[in-house]
Amino acid sequence: MNKLFLQAGSLLGAVGVMVGAFGAHALKSMLTASGRFETFETGVRYQFYHAIALVLIGILSKHISNKTLTYSGYCILAGVLIFSGALYTICFTGLNVFGAVAPIGGTLLVIGWLLMFWSVTKK
Repeated sequence: MNKLFLQAGSLLGAVGVMVGAFGAHALKSMLTASGRFETFETGVRYQFYHAIALVLIGILSKHISNKTLTYSGYCILAGVLIFSGALYTICFTGLNVFGAVAPIGGTLLVIGWLLMFWSVTKK
């Protein structure tokens, strides 16, 4: 599993740079006018934090081999896709209904961190 999480973290990091730069330059006036610039920045920021977390999980999995750490990685991967994805969707479509989806992603992120904690504690 370490390769999957290393790849996912690396890809999320690269996409985060691209999306963040695109938002800060090409889309800034549109996002500011719609009042969504902070929402967009939050999505990018959380994407980056959790890209790093996935790389960490990939590295840890070489030293700690248990299902709890694997579940942690899956929760964080799904969480960042749902959380940041919901925020990006709100920014680009204006559909505020996706605000109800973001907490699901946030909950998965919290569970992922707690599972990582438990995995390290069990070792």
